[in-house]
Amino acid sequence: MTTTKDIDMTQANNTLALPAAAGPTSAAKQRRAVPTRRTWVFAAALVVVLLVANASVQRSILDPAYWPTLLGTLAPFVLVALASTVPILAGGGGIDISVGPTATLTNCLLAAVLFANGWTSVWVTLPIVLLVGVAIGVVNGLLVVYGRLQPVIATLATFFVLSGVALKISPSPVPATGNWTSNLAGMVGPVPGAVLTIGGALLVWLVLWRLRFVATLKAVGGDDVAAFSAGVPVGIVRIGAYALAGLFAAIAGIALTAVIQTSAPSLATTYSLVALAAVSLGGTSLLGGIGGMLGSVLGASAIYLLQELLGGAGVPTSYVQFAYGVLLVAGVVLSGLATRKR
Repeated sequence: MTTTKDIDMTQANNTLALPAAAGPTSAAKQRRAVPTRRTWVFAAALVVVLLVANASVQRSILDPAYWPTLLGTLAPFVLVALASTVPILAGGGGIDISVGPTATLTNCLLAAVLFANGWTSVWVTLPIVLLVGVAIGVVNGLLVVYGRLQPVIATLATFFVLSGVALKISPSPVPATGNWTSNLAGMVGPVPGAVLTIGGALLVWLVLWRLRFVATLKAVGGDDVAAFSAGVPVGIVRIGAYALAGLFAAIAGIALTAVIQTSAPSLATTYSLVALAAVSLGGTSLLGGIGGMLGSVLGASAIYLLQELLGGAGVPTSYVQFAYGVLLVAGVVLSGLATRKR
């Protein structure tokens, strides 16, 4: 005969058995979530493969004396990728294609306006170009948030305006040798110059992460309705994202000036394409909320190493743009896969 005590014991055993049955399902979910949390893994693997391939084609890449120059030429790629990452993380379709012309406008302001007119002090010219970059980002943010324009349309308009301004102030290349940016392409004392430019941008990001802005940014990108319901000022956060993008793009312009030591407004389109390809290749979801700076750094490094590999192998430069396009497609596909795993 079944007693009340037996029933109670059976129910207790069933209750204790539930976690064990649920355990594999939970573990499976965690395994499926890994690609979403570590969306940079593919870019990291690609960087390793391209490093090995470059080392077999160009032995100089293994020489530590060459590394500061290598990092200096890498810096503009990384910085435009960081600039593009921020508004994408903020969601709302926040693709900023104006980061390329913002960088080249900074380059033209330095070479063709400030340095050409004797304004050579770092303490004067650096704040000017950084403030210009932030102002451009704020305008983009206002157009998107309060102008209710699609981010692609708003930043496309800014793209053309900035490209036109850069061409106006520098219709032909203006040399800018012997200025304070030149060391940033090599060594600044005992430190590679790229550590200062890339590291400066990442330091700003780290400070904002400590201030919880990055978490708020990703929350807005992941679900802006829920963030708004929780009292987050979604519009202000997105304007801040575009302002930060402008700041990073201005630093990219400084790094570009360090490398080429002349004004080059024609590079705007190239760097906008590099930025988008690097961000998507690094695993940042174009829908917002997923991804981060590590993936963008790796994505930009992969694109740069691919360019170096093609150049070292003697491949015509016309194929470089083709390679950028292929990587952009690959990145978008990976971004979509990460989003579906969300």
